[in-house]
This record gives sequence, C-alpha cells and structure tokens, in this order.
Amino acid sequence: MWVVLVILLVVWVVASVVGFAFHGLLWLAIIGIVLFLGTLIFGILRQRNKGAKI
Repeated sequence: MWVVLVILLVVWVVASVVGFAFHGLLWLAIIGIVLFLGTLIFGILRQRNKGAKI
C-alpha cells in the first residue's frame, strides 16, 4: 500500500513542478499540490487506523 502512495506522491510533485515551470500550466501545479496533500493525509490516516484495529 505504501508503495502506491509513494508513487502517487512523486507523480503529484512532478505535476506541481511542471505546473510552476510553465505559467500556462499553473492549474496543474495547484491540482498537484492538492492531490499531494490529499494522498499524504490519506496515507497517514490509513496507517493510524491500521494500528488501532485489534
């Protein structure tokens, strides 16, 4: 599961960098940042809930 999350995080970072590099693709940077944060929060919450299940 973490492998998929790390791959997604890398993809979102690349999308953000490309979006900031080309001003016409600024929307891509914003979407990349939002998706990066969403994926990171999802992974953290999933990890916490995994430990809570007994």
